[in-house]
Amino acid sequence: MMDKTMDMGSRDVARAALVMSMTRSREEEKSCKAMFLEEGIRTAAVDYGGEFVTSVMRIVERTVVAAKREGLITDTHLDEGAAMGAAREALSQITTKALGLNIGGKIGIARSGEHIAVAMFFGVGLVHLNEVCVGMGHRAI
Repeated sequence: MMDKTMDMGSRDVARAALVMSMTRSREEEKSCKAMFLEEGIRTAAVDYGGEFVTSVMRIVERTVVAAKREGLITDTHLDEGAAMGAAREALSQITTKALGLNIGGKIGIARSGEHIAVAMFFGVGLVHLNEVCVGMGHRAI
């Protein structure tokens, strides 16, 4: 196990965000959150669903609000901008699959030291005809 005071690298932080985005329940989310905190990575997750095109800004806003609520970022333009940038990058990776369709899933956010990562794990489609997509963004603060 790593020392709590040691900053994790970008791959470790990105992995934590991805794991958080794939949790299936609040209980699993809390368990993963505690495990990552022991490793020195703070995490948050938020569910999201809706029509993709009209939801882009709402998804970015939810990411920033969740990151602030869980203490991953402070109320500064530097921290908020990094979280927004990582969220926009993750969204850009799923846009081609999601354009014009509905999405549903979870946003995972992780931070250690200067690294912040946002992962999005969504089902995309109409009714029961769903595709699955993952987007990942990283920024250094």
